[in-house]
Amino acid sequence: MSATGTAERELEARAELFKALGHPTRLLLVNLIASAPRHTEELADIVALSPGTVSHHISLLMKAGLLRSRREQYYQMYSLVGEAMDRRLGDLVRLSQPGLGAGATQDAWRQRVLDTFFVRGRLSRIPAQRKKRRVVLDRLVEDFEPGRDYPESDVNRILVDAHDDVATLRRELVAERLLVRSGGVYRRNTSDSLVDAPPATSSAPPAAP
Repeated sequence: MSATGTAERELEARAELFKALGHPTRLLLVNLIASAPRHTEELADIVALSPGTVSHHISLLMKAGLLRSRREQYYQMYSLVGEAMDRRLGDLVRLSQPGLGAGATQDAWRQRVLDTFFVRGRLSRIPAQRKKRRVVLDRLVEDFEPGRDYPESDVNRILVDAHDDVATLRRELVAERLLVRSGGVYRRNTSDSLVDAPPATSSAPPAAP
């Protein structure tokens, strides 16, 4: 891999770490797991959330490299990756000059759209222009695990972190075929042929889910 590609991957990994820690529930989960390895059901009881919601938060912490898991009888136990917490904030924020250049040139238009519509992790408004709206939706669907079923209540709980109008976001994610819906259950669409295909157009607005 080229130096530019390595710098881009490192930049994305650091951003995932800050994103994972940028939510009160996830900060609480990290502290609970730091005190002792725990499983999803135990954590759900402690923080008074559904196991599905806790699993969503855990998956983001795992993706950021903060947690490791092991099978223990009937449970998947989560523990802290010690070295991940030992890095100083300055070491995580400070980038070498090649890294800055790679980050600035990688899909600059997409990043400008995200910077325009996301303020401190939340959508200031849903873009009216379809191309920009698709960029925003592509970002939002990353919060859903491939291969996992989500009841509508869990979809709403994830989307409300970004914007209060969860009904519109749900409808647009389905219209763009980023989420598929069946019987009130949603799943992230991992079929490239469906995701890349343009959605059907209609003169009437789509019905709200």
